[in-house]
Amino acid sequence: MFMRNAGLAVIDRDVHKKKPVSVVKRVALWVALFFSLTTIVAGAWFGLYAFGKGPISLEGEMIVTIPRGASVRSIGETLGNAGLIHNDIRFSLLAQLTGYSGHLQAGEFLLKTGRRPGEVIKELAFAKPVQHSVTIIEGLRAAEIAEVFGDKGWCDAAKFVALVHEIQFIESLGFKNIASLEGYLYPDTYLLTADMKGAEKIITMMVRRFSQIWGQLISSIDLEINRSEVVVMASIVEKEAASGGEQPIIAGVFKNRLASRMRLQSDPTVIYGIENFSGKITRKHLRNSTPYNTYTIPGLPIGPICNPGKGALSAALNPAETEYFYFVSKNDGTHQFSISLPEHNRAVRKYQRKKKDKAVK
Repeated sequence: MFMRNAGLAVIDRDVHKKKPVSVVKRVALWVALFFSLTTIVAGAWFGLYAFGKGPISLEGEMIVTIPRGASVRSIGETLGNAGLIHNDIRFSLLAQLTGYSGHLQAGEFLLKTGRRPGEVIKELAFAKPVQHSVTIIEGLRAAEIAEVFGDKGWCDAAKFVALVHEIQFIESLGFKNIASLEGYLYPDTYLLTADMKGAEKIITMMVRRFSQIWGQLISSIDLEINRSEVVVMASIVEKEAASGGEQPIIAGVFKNRLASRMRLQSDPTVIYGIENFSGKITRKHLRNSTPYNTYTIPGLPIGPICNPGKGALSAALNPAETEYFYFVSKNDGTHQFSISLPEHNRAVRKYQRKKKDKAVK
């Protein structure tokens, strides 16, 4: 009897021990089930965003500007406000999971619309900034170049002009003993990105381009070259020659006049020293003594009168060997060249008369 009761007691104790284990298992099962369902719901919630396309747009591409230093979340808001993606907190998580969160670029970009957020993230990590084309033609003065960039919103025109004459800034670009960057702002077609705004950046870009072209032009020249004088001469040739083919000849004429100690008598040098020029040179203008007026000063002007291109720079470095000392416009973009003054005077009368006859008609 005693032994039987003892056995029952043992069995009862075992039963009491097993009941708590069963409860723990059930609780664990429910917890696992809860987390599984949560994971599934969260995965579905995230997947719907990650694999869903952006807002429908009639435009296939859209320009968006990402500020420098913007956070991933801020970038997502910018893209969302632009209509490229749905603005959602899941953007930051997706950027981190794809490994691109630290590679999203700042700048102005042209991105495709109607794409999955992951595709937009990848494109933003590798996209090239939008480039805007600005063309500066040969022969413009610094003030005119400033207006071109200023009118297009790339810089403050007044600041541009001021920097062109700021000695400390000029020297920082590696140019010594010149009072102005007039002549060294290389005319070209420039491709600008949004981060290139500002007069200092634009001037630096143009001057560096000048230095590149200059290096190419003098690479095969062994003689010592006075760069300042060449640029001044090139600026005059640029303003005088409408036809590129005549630039070396005109440079040759000026070379002959300088060698003979004749004044250059170039009309564009007169105009450069006149404020608010009306468009017509008078005898009074020709007699007006300025550091640029080659009718009143011997030799070259004090500085360039415009910003010459590669053709004019090359012509100034390599003037044509010619016997001409004079030239006059034929009113068609070309010139009549003469060796003697009487021959030149006849050409002047001929083409001035044609110009008057044309004006009367």
